Amino acid sequence: MNVLLIGGGGREHALAWALSASPLLDTLYSAPGNAGIADVAQCVDLKVDDHEAVVTFCKDKAIDLVVVGPEVPLVAGLTDTLTAAGIKCFGPSAAAAQLEGSKGFTKDLCRAIGIPTAAYARFDSADDAKAYAAQQPVPIVVKADGLAAGKGVIIAQTQAEALSAIDSLFTGNASGAEVVIEEFLTGEEASFFALVDGEHVLALATAQDHKRVGEGDQGPNTGGMGAYSPAPVMTDELITRTMDEIIKPTVAEMARRGTPFKGVLFAGLMITDEGPKLIEYNVRFGDPEAQVLMPRLKSDLLPALIASADGVLDRFDLRWHDTVALTVVLAANGYPGTPEKGSEIKGIDAASAIDGVTVFHAGTARDDTGRILANGGRVLNVTAVGKTVREAHDRAYEAVSRIDWPGGFCRSDIGWRALARETSDTEA
Repeated sequence: MNVLLIGGGGREHALAWALSASPLLDTLYSAPGNAGIADVAQCVDLKVDDHEAVVTFCKDKAIDLVVVGPEVPLVAGLTDTLTAAGIKCFGPSAAAAQLEGSKGFTKDLCRAIGIPTAAYARFDSADDAKAYAAQQPVPIVVKADGLAAGKGVIIAQTQAEALSAIDSLFTGNASGAEVVIEEFLTGEEASFFALVDGEHVLALATAQDHKRVGEGDQGPNTGGMGAYSPAPVMTDELITRTMDEIIKPTVAEMARRGTPFKGVLFAGLMITDEGPKLIEYNVRFGDPEAQVLMPRLKSDLLPALIASADGVLDRFDLRWHDTVALTVVLAANGYPGTPEKGSEIKGIDAASAIDGVTVFHAGTARDDTGRILANGGRVLNVTAVGKTVREAHDRAYEAVSRIDWPGGFCRSDIGWRALARETSDTEA
């Protein structure tokens, strides 16, 4: 099979890495790819927002399956265009991608069918939003309704912060034309993934990421500074409840509305005293969660994606390694604000030489001399597997120590919740 992978971040490198191992694969293309993806795929200069150009490429290269990594092309309807042209695509339609493309849409769906989530209100006027927020207890959560690359969520600790957040989301920000204001939920966050074929659902592994830029989960939200899988907080009971109370009702409702969901459904959860509650949906693999899911996947990824696109997940299953995977994000100085680009990164091969370590590239480029340069905000994902959280953690940070990159930084506490739980269980 010939496969085209859309995207060029760490998530896409992890997917390319997994897809490249499939015996079903003939040629893997990636648009645009990055310096790491180029090791396992042919990177092509293809403007993915030009849907007809993508169709033409697929026909010229006899592409059997397109895998769309990021959310923006999905919300923009790339799947619809490819499907209309007779090209098989893994990923939801634009109508189904509203589950990520509009937080207001998802909150309204939750309210309509009783999915447990935070209380909320949505506004298209800054004045109305501020009047509402002024009457709510703090902390309170202010979200841009549309796509915001993981940076459209502000947890306001004071009324003044809430009002400032509302102003910032409405000012000069197309995705802030509407905001959703939510009750602040208390608990532990977790990421839950499921493949969906429009009707059937196949649960994947769980994960937990670290959204805040700073140590101890302090500072502004980012796209994610690290992750690990599985998430110990997600017991078998909570996985069953998540499927029965959140995932399956959503899939059934989307089908009932005539907009069936196909692809991977990523539920961001808060595990509260009352059980799992939905924070938000994403309609693609997480980033950096994909970087810890793919190393744990024992089965071939490619037929699973085909089964989702073909609507036959009810005849499918996946196997997982009984290991822990942990990834540390190395980000460019200045992230999540304005990252500094162009600095050279050395030592990636030395880091990758450690047993159980894979370095996934996110925002990288290779210059004419072969040097690896920083070309984005989140630049590398240093991923390690181990029998325990501690083993995976120590391997990952040993690998980080071998990377020579003064222009970047990382958090030193990825996995701290799981480490604490593992230590407690050992002592008990």
